[in-house]
Amino acid sequence: MLEAFAATDKGCVRSNNEDYCLIQPDLGLYVVADGMGGARAGEQASRLAVDTVAETVQSAPSLNSQVLLHAVEEANRRVLEAAHSDPKLEGMGTTLVAALELDNGLDIASVGDSRAYLLDDDGFRAITDDQTWVNEVGRPLGLDEDSLRTHPMRHVLTMAIGASAPLAVNYYSVPLKDGSLVLICSDGLHGVVEGAKLERIVRGGRQGVALEESCQQLIEAAREAGGPDNITVLLMRKSG
Repeated sequence: MLEAFAATDKGCVRSNNEDYCLIQPDLGLYVVADGMGGARAGEQASRLAVDTVAETVQSAPSLNSQVLLHAVEEANRRVLEAAHSDPKLEGMGTTLVAALELDNGLDIASVGDSRAYLLDDDGFRAITDDQTWVNEVGRPLGLDEDSLRTHPMRHVLTMAIGASAPLAVNYYSVPLKDGSLVLICSDGLHGVVEGAKLERIVRGGRQGVALEESCQQLIEAAREAGGPDNITVLLMRKSG
């Protein structure tokens, strides 16, 4: 059994919320997206992408890893199509992390810099790799972490839903044991709250704190750190 809860907040600076999330237990589907674009295009991109993933998975005759990958690719196609058909939506896009419950674990598809983390007996660590200039160019060049935190390219994505076709999707299969927790979040959380604090709050969920309470604690931590971006958190807990 997989228990889940999600919460989203516009943060302390932004006037609107371009993040969007979905929990659909009947499909075993869990998604977080962080939209971008002028006016309200980011909101439309994230909602369209998430809804497309859900619709595509729902209509599949059976569930497997190829279904999730196809769903993310279809989301990219529809966001690109919407942007091309309306000049006001030109340049819109979104990050996306989608998790599908299969067998005894999760298959996770990731585009952009929203993240999934896993907490289990082996500790707390990121599952996904950011598709960003920092991760794919800056670190391989040997730039230190202090330099990367202030680098002018630090917010640049190397891939996003709606950015290009074909799409580069990172894919992961994650086995889950009883008591495992998975956190999916936008960079309004992981880009603002240090990893040790993230782990401390998530670990509370493993020790019996209600997932709803843990989600609210994570959002408050991001707001206390300035809340410069929209904040979305989705927690899943595996139980027997």
